[in-house]
Amino acid sequence: MKRLDPERLIVHTLRFIAVSSLVSLGEIVEADEVHRWGFEQTGNQVSGETGLVTQIDPNSELILAWSSRLGTEAHSTPVVANGRVFIGTNNNEPRDPKHQGDRGVMMCFSEADGELLWQLVVPKRSEDRYFDWPNSGISSPVTVQGNYVYLVTNRGEAVCLDAQGLANGNDGPFLDESRHMTPSGEALLPIGMMDADIVWLYDLTAGAGIWSHDGAHTSILIHGDYLYLNSGTGVDSSHRRIRRPDAPSMVVLDKRSGTLRGREHEGIGPNIFHCTWSPPTLTNLDEDPVVLLAAGNGMIYGFDALPSMPASVGIASLSRRWLFDFDPTAPKKDVHRFHQNKKEGPSNFYGMPVVVGDEVYIAGGGDLWWGKNESWLKRLSLEDGSAADPVWSYPLGRHVMSTPAVHEGLVFIADTSRNVHCVDRETGKRLWIHESKGEFWASPMVADGKVYIGNRRGEFFVFAASPEKALLHSVTFGAPISATVVAANETVYVATMFQLYAFRVGAPVRKLSSLR
Repeated sequence: MKRLDPERLIVHTLRFIAVSSLVSLGEIVEADEVHRWGFEQTGNQVSGETGLVTQIDPNSELILAWSSRLGTEAHSTPVVANGRVFIGTNNNEPRDPKHQGDRGVMMCFSEADGELLWQLVVPKRSEDRYFDWPNSGISSPVTVQGNYVYLVTNRGEAVCLDAQGLANGNDGPFLDESRHMTPSGEALLPIGMMDADIVWLYDLTAGAGIWSHDGAHTSILIHGDYLYLNSGTGVDSSHRRIRRPDAPSMVVLDKRSGTLRGREHEGIGPNIFHCTWSPPTLTNLDEDPVVLLAAGNGMIYGFDALPSMPASVGIASLSRRWLFDFDPTAPKKDVHRFHQNKKEGPSNFYGMPVVVGDEVYIAGGGDLWWGKNESWLKRLSLEDGSAADPVWSYPLGRHVMSTPAVHEGLVFIADTSRNVHCVDRETGKRLWIHESKGEFWASPMVADGKVYIGNRRGEFFVFAASPEKALLHSVTFGAPISATVVAANETVYVATMFQLYAFRVGAPVRKLSSLR
């Protein structure tokens, strides 16, 4: 994280507090609503929105409120908060001519009409392409509280951004946006009004000792004064070695300053099969807040949330409250000997654990690129504070990347074997299945009595959220879909790899940009 000398820090801090249109970081309180992928801190992909359009069609003038161009890869789910829509992509369709070449980009659009308000542009890491996979952009969805936007960049940096961008000035303590957005060794790029305003930055590589792999994919959890995030640490380019075995799989940062305040010490690192993908979620055990992490070693951990502490306490070690072995018959040691073994090997996770009451729903199994062809959806119990066996286990296809959606006695999940499943919440028995032509990387989203989901072939489906299979609508977008659908303010947001669409019943205004 950038450091200023004390005198300069005081000056910029006072200037920061004086900006009348911005709430200071110190004034963020729990009353500020948290907007996060999954609609809740519990990770459940269920929205209370109603009045949503069913007949989704990218070519319909009756329901398409607006559409805005992204890059050429957008794996990040959009997040809607306080009149803005945030989504990660790449820079292969530059919006600002000064930013040329492969970059990670997080765009901020106007919720009203899709106008691009500002963007965070981050140069790619150049040491090894496996640190920051080419063209993948920024894959982590943002988390928003008040006027602050939190995310992890493609460079493995946790950042806090001003939701207003530079419209109200360049607020500190971080003031070196020009250097940050300029590739190493090149002349400094000038800051413009379309650029992001970084409030603080924490480099997980330098600060927490992680070893990034492919690209960060986390959704930051906010609880009290702290941010909880998976670290993104993983294997090196050989896929057979953990270069940083002591690096944490989950870290805790102060949301006001970005200071490292806590980490886990469970010895997870050596047994990470590929990478740490799954974002943390929040639950309660014996009325105490507990943070769940589905780790890259196939285990699910429950850690006591940190209490508010003075900075002088230093870096706390997270206390484990709960533990579940998702795949107990899988190898736990020397896991990298199963590299590219499609029949045997460890499990890991891409989607989040979902908490509903005293239950946890989680999908996992063999790694999509390097692991065995086996995956499951499981329901776990939190009642005993620990779990020896799942309540039930439901077999999925070869691999799974989705987060389940739990709604009124039903659980919806999709897999990379091209199927959407509806499972009975109580028994774990299949109620129906729908086969498509493309892999599902996105998660099903339930809202207004419907299930929305798209796949990597660009097929888009709307099902009735019911125990009987009812396909209400299907359409082809003509571009792959990696992102989960989002519903907000009577609008359905669908992101393809190239374009972000906003669909609304009786859409009053259309502002479209270069449809593809």
